[in-house]
Amino acid sequence: MLRFGILSTAKIGRELVVPAIQDAENCVVTAIASRDLARARQMADRFSVPHAFGSYEEMLASDTIDAVYIPLPTSQHVEWTIKAADAGKHVLCEKPIALKADEIDSLIAARDRNKVLVTEAYMVTYAPVWRKVRSLLADGAIGRLRHIQGAFTYFNRDAGNMRNIPALGGGGLPDIGVYPSISTRFVTGREPLRIQAVTERDPEFGTDIYSSVKADFGDFELTFYISTQMANRQVMVFHGTDGFIEVKSPFNADRYGAEELELTNRGHSESQIFRFPDSRQYKREAEAFASAALGQGAEVVSLESSKLNQKVIDAIYRASEKDGWEPV
Repeated sequence: MLRFGILSTAKIGRELVVPAIQDAENCVVTAIASRDLARARQMADRFSVPHAFGSYEEMLASDTIDAVYIPLPTSQHVEWTIKAADAGKHVLCEKPIALKADEIDSLIAARDRNKVLVTEAYMVTYAPVWRKVRSLLADGAIGRLRHIQGAFTYFNRDAGNMRNIPALGGGGLPDIGVYPSISTRFVTGREPLRIQAVTERDPEFGTDIYSSVKADFGDFELTFYISTQMANRQVMVFHGTDGFIEVKSPFNADRYGAEELELTNRGHSESQIFRFPDSRQYKREAEAFASAALGQGAEVVSLESSKLNQKVIDAIYRASEKDGWEPV
């Protein structure tokens, strides 16, 4: 069993990831750390976790854990990922693991010098629905892939929310723009060559709140829009010469609808619906991470892949400042 320490009492940890780790077959949460010991103890008691620490450094120095999960504000991810790796702990860090692609070089160096596993928590890459999309594309189920279309939107104007605070790494592209990119790269095995984009910022917060993106992958395109101030919507559609695949509620199925995909042929005379009612993608993420950390073999998101994904986001920001194409 891989023993996890949770570095902060953040909402995503409390509501999604800690319950998933506790439900997993090969890992368990043994410690919670917070800068407020009372908060750490409260969360530890909630999940029957034996150890609570009043500082992150104290937990990293403890021999009660083998790995850490980091759900801190985005601006702190690089710092604490390096500190955890230098403490000899494996690291599962929430996305985005960095705010610039070049920052990931320091994480790769920390991983290599400490011989630990460091990976970004893209839960979608462990979800059965996305594994199914990848296999359908590989099998030629829709013929030649020509176009991918996506959308991911929600509405949040809470001035106190980290997603609306630039100093904490807020903004729509770091929060949700990463998903159409990582899912496309995951299922196709391809990288974009160049980007066109339009981005709008909130005049009060200064964060990016809307982006419309066109990415050229050579023989197919990805177009998508994301927003933090639009009605909730998620969809990804893979359109080929012989049919199309529509992934419904592709990223947060529990909040946006059923986790399923529909495969439709060219003439709309046949369609198949594949449903995944109990995929528990966070549990699968935890189990894959633990298996890889324990040397048992599992496919996880490498830091090299994370750097390529962040290069896409970096290029979107640059493309938004100009007309025409921007190389990735």
